[in-house]
Amino acid sequence: MEIKENYSLKKHNTFGLDVKARHFAEYYSVDELKEILASDIARNNKLLSIGMGSNLLFTGDFEGLVLHSKIKFIEKVAEDDDFVKYRVGAGVPWDYFCNYMAMLDYSGAENLSLIPGEVGAAAVQNIGAYGVEVCDLIDSVETLELDTLKEKTFNVDDCRYGYRESIFKGDLKGKYIVTFVNFLLKKNPSFNLEYGSLKDLASSPEDLTVSKVRDAVIAIRKDKLPDPENIGNAGSFFKNPVVDTATFNALLEAYPKMPYYVVEEDKQYKIPAGWLIEQSGWKGKEMGGAAVYEKQSLVLINKNNATANDIIDLAAAISASVKEKYGIDISPEVNYI
Repeated sequence: MEIKENYSLKKHNTFGLDVKARHFAEYYSVDELKEILASDIARNNKLLSIGMGSNLLFTGDFEGLVLHSKIKFIEKVAEDDDFVKYRVGAGVPWDYFCNYMAMLDYSGAENLSLIPGEVGAAAVQNIGAYGVEVCDLIDSVETLELDTLKEKTFNVDDCRYGYRESIFKGDLKGKYIVTFVNFLLKKNPSFNLEYGSLKDLASSPEDLTVSKVRDAVIAIRKDKLPDPENIGNAGSFFKNPVVDTATFNALLEAYPKMPYYVVEEDKQYKIPAGWLIEQSGWKGKEMGGAAVYEKQSLVLINKNNATANDIIDLAAAISASVKEKYGIDISPEVNYI
């Protein structure tokens, strides 16, 4: 077990910002994590647990200890006629898990294919795409409590999942580190094809496999979204705002072609933030070294050696513009650190 000093985090955040951690440590087991947390460095410093850094915006160097899981195994722990349960280490790359399940033809994760990040962070963030959220397939989340170094398992209901929310981002933020996630996958595949061009697959349901749906999702994402390996970004920068019926009806009357999704009939409606941003004139616009991606307005990119302030200023200007035109607040999905 080694705790490194003045460690570059450039490869640990998908915006590719050249920031450093005062201390940095990786661990391969829960016992190693306990050993790190029992050290003087951990006790005397602010702690930050990260995954791939695909949902983070470092506003500067981190003056504390950054922890990164290297727990990377996947094991089947239970099975019945309908479901199979897998226990997955928090450090497993998310898309590796999606691909593994697709190869076995177990369904549930295919709509979430190619989302950058790791399994532990996915469970904290409640990632989602194309009508599916990761909480839909989580059975339980195993954690380590920072104060006591005791292991605790949260059933899915205990995690208080909501739209890009969980108890680990709310009441228990900074108090637990996710070590493993237990998933339930369907042995008899059923598919969610209600979003976007995935609807085209529904015309030939008899030919569908998990891998075919996964391939379609990957094709859509590659067409619309930049690869963080080539262009620094954190995926969807803003959450899609959810509005009440009165606000929705007023907007729809003013903008009849506005896309939307029903969250709860006659109560709540989700408006695509990307549409709001594009209609406000921001698609492809630049500010400093940051820019709005020309193919998807929901994505902010590090176009020309952007600083954190470039990205923050661009996000703030976009939010103000959308608020002025539509009267809607859009908030970052990305976490500022």
